[in-house]
Amino acid sequence: MSEVINKSKLAKETTGVLASLTTGQKNEALLVMADALRREAPAIITANAEDLERGRLNGTPESMLDRLALDVDRINSIAEGLQQIAVLPDPIGDTLESIERPNGLNIQKLRVPIGVIGIIYEARPNVTVDAAGLCLKTGNAVVLRGGSSALSSNRKIVEVLHNALAETSMPPNALQLIEDPNRSSVDEMLKLNGLLDVIIPRGGSSLIQNVVLNATVPVIETGAGICHTYLDATALPEMAQNISLNAKAQRPSVCNSMETLLVHQDYASKYLLSLAEAFREVHVELRGCQQTISLVPWVLPATLEDYATEYNDYILNIRIVSDLEEAMQHIAQYGTKHSECIVTEDQENATRFLQEVDAAAVYHNASTRFTDGFEFGFGAEIGISTQKLHARGPMGLPALTSTKYKIYGTGQIRG
Repeated sequence: MSEVINKSKLAKETTGVLASLTTGQKNEALLVMADALRREAPAIITANAEDLERGRLNGTPESMLDRLALDVDRINSIAEGLQQIAVLPDPIGDTLESIERPNGLNIQKLRVPIGVIGIIYEARPNVTVDAAGLCLKTGNAVVLRGGSSALSSNRKIVEVLHNALAETSMPPNALQLIEDPNRSSVDEMLKLNGLLDVIIPRGGSSLIQNVVLNATVPVIETGAGICHTYLDATALPEMAQNISLNAKAQRPSVCNSMETLLVHQDYASKYLLSLAEAFREVHVELRGCQQTISLVPWVLPATLEDYATEYNDYILNIRIVSDLEEAMQHIAQYGTKHSECIVTEDQENATRFLQEVDAAAVYHNASTRFTDGFEFGFGAEIGISTQKLHARGPMGLPALTSTKYKIYGTGQIRG
């Protein structure tokens, strides 16, 4: 029996126990897990150093190493995420609808766990903890398959969490990590109907497309983030610069960072040069259209391929547009339905943008970097869904539930 099948079976066997746990028991487990992460931070950092060293030897870009790196502050933040989840309302058992039928039947629609959730993700060990916390809080078992670049970190984190769970009512086998680094382990998970109830991929577009196109297990797609910020003609210069710099340079390696800046031609003629200088000061490479280059000569030419690329790096496209319509057309063509922003003082344009742009999160005068479960008050997130069925946007606790009808009768039969 393969590792994937064996560990998925172990996870599946815990679902009955998980469904019967009280909110208090689940919260206690989360808090014990958080304490264990803080206590074992030195060991986790040592394991993480192995991954970082291996990444440097393999020529991994610094922006990607940043996504992989753990230190005491980041581990404390990850542990805080578990504590945030613990204090959030437990959706399991919530009554969503109550129906009294003329024949006396009482029908209750309730939230219930999905069952066993498979998470396939890349070099972000914080996902290991976020996924475990969100799934266990909602009474779901979870089978994790992280990227090989974070294997040492993930292995140590899961070891710490297993030891913590052994001290609680939560069965440790509810959390499983697939350690096989070969792609065959991913392919096996995609076909594991009957053991996995849903698969959620988190990572680059190639990983996500592989899962979406080849899985027979149901998938919740967490899409790539080609996010845009549009500076309208009436954008306030200081606000526009602050939002643009934050959206690109605050942490460029994440999916909610900006990849293309769209600029109204009137705004560009007045402020684009100073904005470009601000980006150059924080070492962002700029690629632009011909109009951009005419205003900022040192900008590199942007290609159509650039507009369709999620860089996850200190690289930004700039395109000058004639109006809101052209900006929205560009977003419709190149966006990935993740997060889009308009900076404007024109309320009519803001309203049109928020209504017409098809994305999971649309912003008026705020950075796209806020598309995040923690920032939305979810404690953490399992991912950011860019599809429209079951869940969309940052997925917190309710997104990890299904529903069940409970029907109470007094002997009714159907004629």
